[in-house]
Amino acid sequence: MTVSHPTEGVPRGRLFLIRAVAVAFCAACVLQVWTACNKKEASGGDPEAEAGRAIFMSHCIACHNTDPSRDGSLGPAIKGSSLELVQARVMRGEYPPGYAPKRATHIMVKLPLTEEDVAKVHKFLNAP
Repeated sequence: MTVSHPTEGVPRGRLFLIRAVAVAFCAACVLQVWTACNKKEASGGDPEAEAGRAIFMSHCIACHNTDPSRDGSLGPAIKGSSLELVQARVMRGEYPPGYAPKRATHIMVKLPLTEEDVAKVHKFLNAP
């Protein structure tokens, strides 16, 4: 029994076209992945908001959602929070005077972040 090659009998021009389409498809996939990886963040490219995003991702997502507009496992959605609220919760573990909490639990404790770090997180939370 002889086994023939899958391209045996296929015209040469058609093989070239098949290979060209395959290469174009692979190039399109690589381009898609590359552009997705190099996409600007939702902060609009603001370096301080980007730094705030990094701080948020390393300190806050254990309780809050990676998307701050959605509730997390323990913490509520915090997109658009005021600087006063973020400073009070993060730096002092309390609420600003007159603020009505979204949840009755008072699980969050103060975090070891500087005022500058908190300002960056606030920029991230309020980025477009």
